[in-house]
Amino acid sequence: MATVCVISLGCPKNLVDAEGACGEIVTSGHKLVDDPLDADVILINTCAFIESAREESVGVIESALAQKEQGRCRGIIVTGCLAQRYGAELAEAEPAIDGVVGIYHAGIISDAIEHVLKGKRICTGLRRGCTWMEHSQRLRCTPPWTAYIKISDGCDNRCSYCVIPEIRGSYVSRPPNLILDEAKRLADEGVKELILVGQDVTQYGADLDCRTTLLDLLEALSKIESLQWIRLMYCYPTKISRELIAFVAQNEKVVKYIDVPFQHADDRILRAMNRCGSRAEYLRLIDKLREWCPDIALRTSFITGFPGETEDAFRNLLEFVGRIQFDRVGVFEYSPEEGSPAYTMKPRVPKRIAQRRRQILMQLQQQVSLDRNRYFLGKKLTVLVEQQVEDGLIGRSYRDAPEIDGVVYVNANGRKPGEFVEVEIVAASEYDLRGVLPAVATESNSRKECTCNTED
Repeated sequence: MATVCVISLGCPKNLVDAEGACGEIVTSGHKLVDDPLDADVILINTCAFIESAREESVGVIESALAQKEQGRCRGIIVTGCLAQRYGAELAEAEPAIDGVVGIYHAGIISDAIEHVLKGKRICTGLRRGCTWMEHSQRLRCTPPWTAYIKISDGCDNRCSYCVIPEIRGSYVSRPPNLILDEAKRLADEGVKELILVGQDVTQYGADLDCRTTLLDLLEALSKIESLQWIRLMYCYPTKISRELIAFVAQNEKVVKYIDVPFQHADDRILRAMNRCGSRAEYLRLIDKLREWCPDIALRTSFITGFPGETEDAFRNLLEFVGRIQFDRVGVFEYSPEEGSPAYTMKPRVPKRIAQRRRQILMQLQQQVSLDRNRYFLGKKLTVLVEQQVEDGLIGRSYRDAPEIDGVVYVNANGRKPGEFVEVEIVAASEYDLRGVLPAVATESNSRKECTCNTED
């Protein structure tokens, strides 16, 4: 038996892959440890989506190599997107890396560890798959009440700035029976919130002979009695149907939250990005979402500094964000990715301008987010408690996905993590809310305390 430390970087989709690796590691008889200094083998699940992600991955690898040189570590295995994209180069450039395992590592992680423990180098799992590959086991790293469930891999959208199709291949839907079986197991284990992830969840089922759609999947998942929240991440804007909107609006278990990466709002830039849809279509989609789900929380992401982004194009983006009033926004500076169509596009926007535009957009969104949060003052929200702290509780409402969105601070005790509580919102900041149990709120109001401050 060896001790193994698994370090996972990047998005929740990558985390699910790491959880599958952890399950196989434990099943094969090895022991997982949290501290790399206690590990015989360090397995690093890398990200390579953009330059900053690659830099983070390389930094973690270098740190692990230093620990190997100084400590008990007998082997380092690099897996994930960086390994998939640069596997051969990585193995050649750094002889101290003992194993390079691509993203198609289901069923081979334990063999890779055994090779490394015997002093052998291994480079495997780099060949692209054309069918779904299922891990034999999964050991979750999320809290007991929340789980990600990966419903697809790969992507067919071919956005000009993105290399994900080159790394992960064409779109592959996970068979619906595997999804439903796992969802039932997770619910039996106490999971109350299920978060659906994939490169594009709205395309789910298009490649399946059974023609199961995302709508069919949601309908089946919502019948699992003990599940209380089902959350949708990574929805492509032009694939959100009226039927899907209606289902989200009417189904009590599907939270009124949707993550739709728009990436830009200027038609010329959208065409250069090879994004389907136009600004006008995006506006109609958002109008329909809010017409049928008035309190729906909208999360999106944008890119600043894309080649050819003029000041007029950026102003169009600012106007779009100001008009729509998104609940949550992530902004990334354009990252030139070698091998992507956008890599050779001109004119390039200087990095300092891309950075400045990102700052301007985020400053605008801070005010928008504050206004959106203030809307909930005096209203009641259901909160999933996640942490007990000295002065109360910390949890999330339906508007908050784990890690990437805000939280709700609750001035109350006596509730355990994993429980749902109803709170009245009494304060709002740019990202977070503060609430109290309704009885406390009534008592506070009777003393005429201020219920509208903007401090955390």
